[in-house]
Amino acid sequence: MVRTFVAIDLPEAIRERARASQAALARAEGRLAIVDPANLHVTVKFLGEVDPAQIGPIGEALGAVTADPFDLTVGRAACNPPRRARVIWCDVIDAGESAAIARQVDDLLSPLGFSRENRPFRPHVTLARVKEFHPSQCREVASLPPEPLGRCRVASIKLKKSTLTHRGSIYEDLLEVPL
Repeated sequence: MVRTFVAIDLPEAIRERARASQAALARAEGRLAIVDPANLHVTVKFLGEVDPAQIGPIGEALGAVTADPFDLTVGRAACNPPRRARVIWCDVIDAGESAAIARQVDDLLSPLGFSRENRPFRPHVTLARVKEFHPSQCREVASLPPEPLGRCRVASIKLKKSTLTHRGSIYEDLLEVPL
């Protein structure tokens, strides 16, 4: 079985700005699992464990996504939920393009047996997962500069493999679908 998801990758410039935010978070009390900046992305759809024989059909289905390249902005870090965070993330702002792609991916993969999402799609970039909450985590987030982490052009989506290790996830691109 192969653990997979569909994602929008982020450019190095945004990852570097995220690294600075993550460094501030590391000073907070409690316990955080900081996401490796090389792994930062916007998850379009998590597929979970799939049979390797399904990778080809998934790729064919994703090839039918129709969208033009678009711009998105990765906002500043925020605690979610704000009073007792479980995740520290950055909202992603676009004109609805990533949500439209997520709907298409749902529609295209549903015939292959993948459940449709029943929650509204909310694009975001996870900076850290909270393992043990402490209010200082949200105070550190509030002290970060208010500017967004950056703006980028999205020209493709990717099917990624995720291998879980004791040091964190290792991602591998399985295929790229141009927009």
